[in-house]
Amino acid sequence: MAATQLGFYLFVFYTAVVGLPAWMAGLVLMVLKVWDGINDPLVGWLSDHTNHPWGPRLPWMAGSAIPLGLALVAMWWVPPGGDWQKFTVLVAIQLVAMALYTGVNLPYSALASELTSSTQLRTELNASRFTGSILAGLAGLVLGALLLGQGASGYLRMGLVSGLTLTVFTLLCCWGLAPFARTCQRPTGQPEPIRQQLRRIAGNPRFVKVLGLYLLLWCALQLMQPVSLIFLAVVMHLPESWSTWILIPFQLSALAGLQLWSRVAGRHGRVCALRWGTGLWIAGCIGATLLTPLDTNTTPLASVSNGVGVGLLLLTIMVTGLGASTAYLIPWALLPDAVDADPDKPAGLYTAWMVVTQKLGIGVAVFALGNVLSLSGYQASAGLVQPGTALATIRLCMGLIPAVLIVGGLLVMRRWPEKGLHLHRPPSP
Repeated sequence: MAATQLGFYLFVFYTAVVGLPAWMAGLVLMVLKVWDGINDPLVGWLSDHTNHPWGPRLPWMAGSAIPLGLALVAMWWVPPGGDWQKFTVLVAIQLVAMALYTGVNLPYSALASELTSSTQLRTELNASRFTGSILAGLAGLVLGALLLGQGASGYLRMGLVSGLTLTVFTLLCCWGLAPFARTCQRPTGQPEPIRQQLRRIAGNPRFVKVLGLYLLLWCALQLMQPVSLIFLAVVMHLPESWSTWILIPFQLSALAGLQLWSRVAGRHGRVCALRWGTGLWIAGCIGATLLTPLDTNTTPLASVSNGVGVGLLLLTIMVTGLGASTAYLIPWALLPDAVDADPDKPAGLYTAWMVVTQKLGIGVAVFALGNVLSLSGYQASAGLVQPGTALATIRLCMGLIPAVLIVGGLLVMRRWPEKGLHLHRPPSP
């Protein structure tokens, strides 16, 4: 829920509600991702070497749950003062919030590699994990659609509901996983300095491939998410009251995609599922590039041309969501293979560098988006006519650029050694 709201709404919140220029909003997100590059390996290393009756992962999740819920509320607060004062306060809030987010998310992600040694079960486990994630994200979008029309107070109310939900369900997750986390696979290696960690990672070719795939797919996804609301309002001329609701089909189709690609991966292999899914994703990117804006002289469904335009827009969104679900599922389904290729099996370390890559990719993508939008002449003001350069830039960020990144991910995954792995499933104990 939190990640979806941050992905879709935070950049818009910084520009349209807080009032920061687009380049400064991107800089806030870039600064916190650099910080994530520090705290993710640290938490991964610490959780790998935590001794506790619940295992090494759950104490971090339980200890971070309540303060993270409070920090999530603070993230949607509008600080007083000028741009630079707001920038400083927002950066401070984000640094604390993201450190706590790492304390929950990273150990939780590491468990996906440790609860079973079966390739197929790991794929199914990650599919279940991201099914819950997308359902929560869908609830977050509905919550945003209901509250964000209220302006700054609506964003703060959204943070209150999300923070409470995050705290309660993280603690419930810890309680439910405790019996299994006590006995699952654990790291066997000794503490390593950062330089040795980097050598270990560089010497694991499977992990390098997974890392490259994850970076490219998530850069594509995180470039599209924050610009999607701008695309709907500014390029497609969709009313603001429609924009947040029309994102919900993306989450629904991504949810269906998780089930579909999990089954395809079980029958034909994870790389095959990746190729089919990203093919649909690229088709959605092309569709977003070619869509015709709606006629602003009438409502979205008052004319045949507008009705067709809304239908094509919905189709594009659903095709994109169906394909983009591979960015959630496939890299994490492939990660356990890379962990198993390391004799010490330090899942926390490898998970940490996966999460670092994801967050740095998000930071670079949003920072680049903010600067490119500013250079194109875009200004976050309701009703303002945007220049043609801004409209073209927004279309590029929704279409051509993500498509190129996705193709790069497919090239990285050439010659992945998984022949027959998806067919192996040991009997249940």
